[in-house]
Amino acid sequence: MCGRFTAEYTWAELHALYSLSDELFPVAPHNMQPRYNIAPTQDVDFLALDKGGNRELLRGRWWLVPFFAKELPKATMFNARIERVDTSAAFREPFKKRRCLIPADGYLEWTTSLIDGKKDPWLLQLPEGKPFSFAGLWAHNDNLGITSCTIITAPAVEHIAHIHGRMPVILEESAYDAWLSGEAQGDAAKALLLHNHLDSQLQFHRVGREVNNSRYEGTDTKKPLINSL
Repeated sequence: MCGRFTAEYTWAELHALYSLSDELFPVAPHNMQPRYNIAPTQDVDFLALDKGGNRELLRGRWWLVPFFAKELPKATMFNARIERVDTSAAFREPFKKRRCLIPADGYLEWTTSLIDGKKDPWLLQLPEGKPFSFAGLWAHNDNLGITSCTIITAPAVEHIAHIHGRMPVILEESAYDAWLSGEAQGDAAKALLLHNHLDSQLQFHRVGREVNNSRYEGTDTKKPLINSL
């Protein structure tokens, strides 16, 4: 699962991560500020291919609104399970045609404290907080005028399964083109994700419970708690 994530990177880092064209993207498309506690239904940046096969940066709601929806979905749509991403009515069309990459530099999961029964948040990141990309899907709904996206999740690897049984698919840079192009379909596309996943590199530490409030945007969100591991 991925219920919150962080996006503290510069335009230069994002530009380099996606090898964006200097001609098409000479400056940031909007005032990009660090974000420390992004929650479902908030707007996020994501990378997709335009009709000409060129990379483009889009912005949309993190909670997929299928193209056929006549109202905002009540079902949970901020994550798409890889096991049924190609059969779900909401996800199968984007899985074929509308794939994306969602930039981040960390994500949050929770465990339940044995001491007081409250939720303890954990921040999971790559070494040195390096920016990365979630494998995602996107959609545009003409009826509602909404562009949206979702993050694909898979079963968690052993060293983080004690925090949560599922995890977002964090894709290796070498697989970006293959994922976005849509050439691999069905089981081949799933294999592409699972075989090019940065799961084994993830590190984690406890952070303060202030982050449990989705409205909390403090710059100390990532600060480790002492003796938390």
